[in-house]
Amino acid sequence: MSKLKYRIIPEGMNQDIYIPVSAVFIDYADVKACNLTMKEACEKIAATIPGPAGLNMFDMTATTTNSNGLMLDGGMVCIAASDYGKINKDFGYLEMVELPYSEELIKEEPHLKQWNKSFPGRKLYMGPDPNKKAIPIHNAVLTGRAGNNNSGTEMMHYINMEELILPITGQLEIMRDGNVEIGGTGGVISVGIGMVVGEEFGRIVPHRQWKCGKTAHNSKEYAQTLKSHIPIIAADKKELAKSIIKALQAGMIPGRDIGASPSVLSVARRMKIQPDFENIEENAYIELASVGCTMEWIKEDVAELTPEEIVERAHEIIPGIDNPRRYKALDIVQVKYVEV
Repeated sequence: MSKLKYRIIPEGMNQDIYIPVSAVFIDYADVKACNLTMKEACEKIAATIPGPAGLNMFDMTATTTNSNGLMLDGGMVCIAASDYGKINKDFGYLEMVELPYSEELIKEEPHLKQWNKSFPGRKLYMGPDPNKKAIPIHNAVLTGRAGNNNSGTEMMHYINMEELILPITGQLEIMRDGNVEIGGTGGVISVGIGMVVGEEFGRIVPHRQWKCGKTAHNSKEYAQTLKSHIPIIAADKKELAKSIIKALQAGMIPGRDIGASPSVLSVARRMKIQPDFENIEENAYIELASVGCTMEWIKEDVAELTPEEIVERAHEIIPGIDNPRRYKALDIVQVKYVEV
């Protein structure tokens, strides 16, 4: 009999933040080694968890994008929500769509020019396909008390209404047994995750609803409060800096190709890369200014740094997360096995 490995952050208190539902992270390579389908693997793991849980599975040989359009080392292949050991057969499970490479796709979604430059030959997984199955708003799966929303990056307990933000960059660090930061989401990240790019199968916002340079939140000064109160488990800023640098070195321009979030702008100005000022809409500037990223700040003449210097000083350069604490992923995650 085989044993399927998975990582879990159990429901309850963890490093001074409340985890509202157990968060589970699964490597697709382990699933294939056990001769299971993705859904079977989720069901077998869910059966071991009596309370509400969100389950996310990753292909660490693939790529995907985050909300700002940065392409990442690893991709999510499915999400699930479970409660009392069960996954709702209608609403509890979704697979992510794999997109084939095409010049037409790159033309429509120019941030994907990173694909051949940074991750050539890799599979690209995005959000779920609404043409195959009716999907609740925010690309959510739900079962009982558990909600796993925004393609697995925001988990919620539907009775006490507590939430947890899990940016995919942080989840990929968990999968690599890397480094994470924990704290309050805060205003900077609340604004930053609204600086999206247009994607037909977007993990957060589908159908290319907002082109790069616009804000999906579109709520001016209020944007900084939308997610600020929610706890977050994110990638260590050194790891986030590496992903931003990789995108900028691939020729991405903030506000034109990738989202002009505070984190992206903070790294870009240290690399002397200016955003596309004309393409960024007024409401996006208002949201950025509300968290200190004013036009004067963006245009400020700061010392240019090498990529290595930016990574080393990432915690000083990249804003965001209230009261951040840094941990090894294995300090917050338990590694478990289920017999299959």
